[in-house]
Amino acid sequence: MDFDLVLKFLVSIVPVVAFLLVFSRLDVFDFLSLKVIAALLLAGAGAAVLSLTVNGSLIYTFSIETGRYSFFFAPVVEELFKALPIIILFHHNRLGYKLDAGISGFAIGAGFAMIENMWFLTEITDSNLSTWLVRGFGTAIMHGGTTAIFSLIGHEMTERQAESGSATYSFRLIYFVPGILVAILIHFLFNYFVGQPLVTMLLTLLLVPLVLFLTFAFNEQAISKWLKDDSEKHRQALDDIESGKFAESKDGLAIRKIMERSILGNIDDVFAYILLMNQLILRAEELILASHDDEEIDAGEAEVEMFERLMLLEGRIGPITLMSIEPHLGFSRNDIWEFNQLRIHVERLLD
Repeated sequence: MDFDLVLKFLVSIVPVVAFLLVFSRLDVFDFLSLKVIAALLLAGAGAAVLSLTVNGSLIYTFSIETGRYSFFFAPVVEELFKALPIIILFHHNRLGYKLDAGISGFAIGAGFAMIENMWFLTEITDSNLSTWLVRGFGTAIMHGGTTAIFSLIGHEMTERQAESGSATYSFRLIYFVPGILVAILIHFLFNYFVGQPLVTMLLTLLLVPLVLFLTFAFNEQAISKWLKDDSEKHRQALDDIESGKFAESKDGLAIRKIMERSILGNIDDVFAYILLMNQLILRAEELILASHDDEEIDAGEAEVEMFERLMLLEGRIGPITLMSIEPHLGFSRNDIWEFNQLRIHVERLLD
């Protein structure tokens, strides 16, 4: 084995992996498991393979000089492909807060950088170690940073919708345009100073971690406040359901009318379902806050039994009726994300 080649590869990937591990440790809410981070790295690796393929095809097809293409066109192609997994995650409601959105973006960028650097190792065989120091501490961190910033801006643009009713949510690609433009611009600026590798490396090392650290620090406080406020809202909802107040509300009466026409389930099943959903969402919020405060509480048999009851109720009510009553349940997209976080956690307990 060529020791020099191995050393260059390690120098080119260790910095971005180290930063990813540091950022993942900031995830005091435990949103992203190592398994999920590994999947994100693979998604970034896939984006790199697609980018390299498309870049090569475009250079060959249009006979563009490689240096010119790398400066003007590569940033657009690469940022678009790195953005694609993040957009898919947003579409499927897998990114709840800026913390997990930013870390997910950085992980995808890290996976991209690892494959790109492996490819360059096969193409630039006569480069010295300093080249790979710049690629490791500069280019690789840039790739992680631009995708993280894209993800953070995408979260900011879609945050208001995520806090509204999940039934009225409409996924719109237009919300991700500002983020992709910023990512491409940063990539352009990085390439512009490519002739000053030490400057670009130092600026990247300083600015990217600083922006992400500050974002995560402020967002951690915002998450705690939001969860506490939302927990109060769900406790009030539980009180309204248990006291019968919800049944007489506008949404409760609308659900009654829907159930009068339904051939599956009954009104008692529906109100039991709504009660159980609120209990599980509230429990999810309690566990997220507990992980932040280092409290020794966790999901267990009680949550497993609650999910089993929920499945039975869903079977009795039926998917069509559930879709009909969804607009009247009052759950936000964030509520559903929290519910799914608890469901995933409970499924791990059963494995």
